[in-house]
Amino acid sequence: MGFKQFVALIASLMALNALAIDSMLPALPHIGASLHIATDNERQWIITAYLLGLGSTQFVYGTLADRFGRKKLLLLGVAMYAFFSVLAAFADSLQTMIIARALQGAGAAAVQVLSISIVRDCYSGARMARVMSLTFIVFLAAPILAPSMGQAIISVTEWRWIFGVLALFSASVLVWAGVRLPETMHAEDRRTLSLSRILQAFKTVLTTRVSIGYMLAMAFLFGGLFGFINSVQQLFFDVFHAPTIFPIIFGVVAIFMALSSFLNSKIVERLGARSVSHRALIGYIFFATLHFMVALTGHENIVTFTVCQAGMLFCFGLVVSNFGSIAMEPLGHVAGTGSSVQGFISISGGATIGFLIGQCFNGTAVPLTAGYMISGLVALAIVLIAERGRLFQGGESRGEPALVGE
Repeated sequence: MGFKQFVALIASLMALNALAIDSMLPALPHIGASLHIATDNERQWIITAYLLGLGSTQFVYGTLADRFGRKKLLLLGVAMYAFFSVLAAFADSLQTMIIARALQGAGAAAVQVLSISIVRDCYSGARMARVMSLTFIVFLAAPILAPSMGQAIISVTEWRWIFGVLALFSASVLVWAGVRLPETMHAEDRRTLSLSRILQAFKTVLTTRVSIGYMLAMAFLFGGLFGFINSVQQLFFDVFHAPTIFPIIFGVVAIFMALSSFLNSKIVERLGARSVSHRALIGYIFFATLHFMVALTGHENIVTFTVCQAGMLFCFGLVVSNFGSIAMEPLGHVAGTGSSVQGFISISGGATIGFLIGQCFNGTAVPLTAGYMISGLVALAIVLIAERGRLFQGGESRGEPALVGE
C-alpha cells in the first residue's frame, strides 16, 4: 500500500467516529420526538452512550492486538459498527437506542485503537505526528460535512436513514481494508496472553510518566470538545434560534481545526511536537477564557461564538495529534496496549467530563465556556507535571517509516 492510500484509509477509519457523532446533531429533536424522550438534556445520551462504548472497550482490543495482530480485529470492529448501525436504525425506544449506540461505539473502539497502533507500527516520533496530522485533515472532512449530511437526510426522509448511511459507508471501508491493508504488527512485538505479560504491558504504560500525563491531558481537552458536541444543538436551536445555519457554522469552525492540522503536518518535524503543542495549548486557554468572559457578561451571540470557537479549535488541532504522538513515543513495543489505554483514558474520561458539562446546560453558553476554560487549565497543569515543569522542549525523535513508503 502506498503512502497516500495508507493515509486515506486510516483517515476513513477514523472518520467513522466523527460521522457517528456529528451526523446525529441536527436530528436529535426528531429522534427525541420519535422515541418519546422526555427532556432535551436526556437526548444527550444518544451521543454519550456511543462515546462510553467507544472508550470503555479499548482495553480489550489493545491486549488482543498485541497478541493476534491488527488486521483481523480491525475488520471485526468495523463489522460490529455496521451491524449496530442497522440496529440503531430500527430502535423504538431510548433504551434500545442506548444499547445499539453503546455497542456501535464498542465496534468503533477497535478502529480507534488499531488505527493508532497501525500508524505507530509504521512510524515514530515527529514522522508519526506528521502522518497523524495528514490523516486528521481527511478525518476532519467528516465533522465539516456530517451535520449537513444529517440535515439533508432528515429534510427528505426520516432520521433512521442516517444510520443506514453509516452502515453503508462502514461496509465499504470494511471491504477496502480487507483487500488492501497488510498486517502491520512486527513479529518480534507479538506478545502472549499470559496474565503476567498483560499486567507488565499495562504497568509499562501506566508508569511511563510522559505517556500517562499526556493521556490525562487529552482527556480534559476532549471533555471540553464533547461538552460542545452535547450542547451545541441546544445552543443553536434554543438560544441563538438559528437551526438552519447550525450545520454551516459547525462546518466553518471545524475547518479551522483542519487548517491547523495541515499546518502541523508542515511544521512539526522542524519545530518538534512539544514546541508546537505546548504553545497551542496556551492559545486554547486564551480563547477559552475570552469565550467564557463574553458569555458571562451576556454578550454571547452567533458571531462571538463562531470567532471564539474557531480560535479554540484551531489550537485544539495543533494540540491533539501531537499529544497523542508524544504519549505513544515511548510505547512502541506495547503499541496496542498503549493506544488502548490512551483511548480509554482520553475518550471515556472525555465523555464523562463532556456529559457533565452538557448536563449543566441552562439556556446560556456559560456552562459550556466555563468547561472549556477549566479543562484547558487542568490539561496545562498535568502537562507541567509530566514534563517536570518544563515546556516547549524535550526529546524529539524523527522516526523512520516501515512497511509503507512515501
